[in-house]
Amino acid sequence: MSLDKKRCRICKGKFFPHNSINYKNMPSAAQNFPNKNNLNKDKGINLIIYQCSNCGVVQLINKPVEYYREVIRSSAFSSEMLKFRTLQFKKIIKKYNLKGKKIIEIGSGYGEYLSILNNLKLQTSGLEFSNKGVRVSRKKNLNVSQGYIDKIQYKLDKAPFDAFFIFSYLEHLPNINTVLKALNRNLNKNGIGIIEVPNFNLIFKEKLFAEFIRDHLYYFTKESLSTTCNINGFEVIDTSYVWHDYIISAVVKKSSSNKLIQFKKAKPINLKNFVNQKDKVKKDIKNYLKKFNQKKIIVWGAGHQALTFISLTNLSKKISFIVDSAPFKQGKFCPDTGLRVVSPDHLAESGINVLFLSLPGVYATEVVESLRARQILPYRVFLIEGNELFDIS
Repeated sequence: MSLDKKRCRICKGKFFPHNSINYKNMPSAAQNFPNKNNLNKDKGINLIIYQCSNCGVVQLINKPVEYYREVIRSSAFSSEMLKFRTLQFKKIIKKYNLKGKKIIEIGSGYGEYLSILNNLKLQTSGLEFSNKGVRVSRKKNLNVSQGYIDKIQYKLDKAPFDAFFIFSYLEHLPNINTVLKALNRNLNKNGIGIIEVPNFNLIFKEKLFAEFIRDHLYYFTKESLSTTCNINGFEVIDTSYVWHDYIISAVVKKSSSNKLIQFKKAKPINLKNFVNQKDKVKKDIKNYLKKFNQKKIIVWGAGHQALTFISLTNLSKKISFIVDSAPFKQGKFCPDTGLRVVSPDHLAESGINVLFLSLPGVYATEVVESLRARQILPYRVFLIEGNELFDIS
């Protein structure tokens, strides 16, 4: 299909021509890794990225992953993230007078965040598509319904609600307009929503080329997220950067006006900068790793950043395996590269020489402290943060 026939999923606007990214041989997904039996069926894909010339949203024109309706949270295994969420929720409840009110989390996963909210004197509900997610949540005595919002007339159990929460889920959904319009209909008159998405303002500023993955169909700035909410009947009353600026957190409420939303035409973001940065880093890493030709290199972190980084810099040939704390990834293989994923316990017997940590800094600190406690001390430890390597041995 020609570019003229492809349109923005959100506003149906045209894409900026001559301003795109085509990453070749990328991982086909960031979750549901292949096992030994189906590894030979796994193939890399071309990731094609454009920016809408109307609403400004940067987005993939690829099809969504098969599991886009489900929420899979590796971050739930981090004690630091759970501490952050607990404090954040307490502040939100106090600021917006939600104590005792009815709230629902859309895409509630295994109830990781809903469990916290449930302990804060709220009337909590969750909506999750995954059978396993619903089953695990109900074992925690959480009120979670199975489903996915696929039409504007979708009726949520126990609606109307005083608030809804969506945490790092909206960017996965091909039918964003349907989901937001349906939520608007399921809110009380003065209802609010908390919407969080990865921060493309930061991604663009730091040229974080490894942030692109097929699972994330959209990349929002504060401005383009606000426009998306406006199109769907919400007014953004507050936005902030949270979790070390990696996340945009927006508070929205029902718009009091039925007038057609007018917004400024988008300014083009130079997506070619990501490609230029990728080529530079790839060259730098190739030269850097010559120092470790005879060393056993291991990567900790099988998140989407690591998968993209390894694929785009051709690191896979240098790596023995990848360590990850998420049990559902262990024993499987990374898409595209076929690298084996093992548990942290494997490090004690691996004879590791050089460890690369492909994790946000706060997680990396947790990992290093854990290694020291277990007296696993590699020859060198490097943190891959953004587009740079830092020696933290």
